[in-house]
Amino acid sequence: MSNSRTTQTEHRLTADRLALIRPLLQPDVAVAVTDPQARQPTPFAAELACLSANAVDKRQREFAAGRAAAHAAMADLGHRPQAIVIGKNRAPLWPEGLTGSITHSRSCAIAIVARSHDVLALGIDVEEDRPLADKLLSAICSDAEQEWLTAQANPGQLAKLIFSAKEAAYKCQYSVSQSYFGFDGLELELDLAQGGFQARFTADQLPFVRGDVINGRFAIGAGVIVTLAELRR
Repeated sequence: MSNSRTTQTEHRLTADRLALIRPLLQPDVAVAVTDPQARQPTPFAAELACLSANAVDKRQREFAAGRAAAHAAMADLGHRPQAIVIGKNRAPLWPEGLTGSITHSRSCAIAIVARSHDVLALGIDVEEDRPLADKLLSAICSDAEQEWLTAQANPGQLAKLIFSAKEAAYKCQYSVSQSYFGFDGLELELDLAQGGFQARFTADQLPFVRGDVINGRFAIGAGVIVTLAELRR
C-alpha cells in the first residue's frame, strides 16, 4: 500500500510540474516531464554508448529520465522517437528537423522539442528550489546582479534563479554559436512580476555580439525552479 501511495505522489508531482512548465511554452513546442527516481524505459543503445562506463547510479537515472522525456516530447510532435547522442561539450545532438533541450535535477527531468523550421534554438534548465550556496555567488553573479540581490527579500532563491536562467540561455545560444564561455558571458535582468528575463551578452560570441539579448521565462513551484530561453526564426 505504501508503494502505491508513493507512486501516486510521484505521478501527482510530475503532473504539477508539467502544469507549471506548459504555460512558459508556445503551442508548437512539445514538453515532457519525468521523475529520475522512478523506473524509466531503457535509452537507445546509441544513447547508452554516450554514458561513461563508470557512471554512478544517479547519473544513469537522470540520463535515462532525460532521454525518456525527450522521446515523449518527440512523439507529441508527431515524430518517431530517435536516439539523441552527445556531441562536443556534452551537448545533445538532435535528429534532423528538430531542435530541443534537456535538463534534469535530482527529482525532475524535462525535455522540450520543436521543429527546427519554426524555432532556431531552445534552452531549458531545472533546479531544486533551494538557495544558491553563498560560496558560489561571486562565480555566478556579476557585481550588478549581486547589488540587485541585496535589495531582495529572498536573495538566495533569486540567486539560484539567476544561475538557472544563465544555464538556459547558455544552452540556447550554444546550438547557434557553438561558443563555450563562463557565467560572466551573460548578464541577467529579471522581471519578477511578469516571470521573464533577459540574458545580455557581455562580449561577442558570433553570430551574437555584445549587447545582444536572449529572452526567457521562468516559473517557481512544485519544489523546482524552471527557466526557458528561446530563439525564434
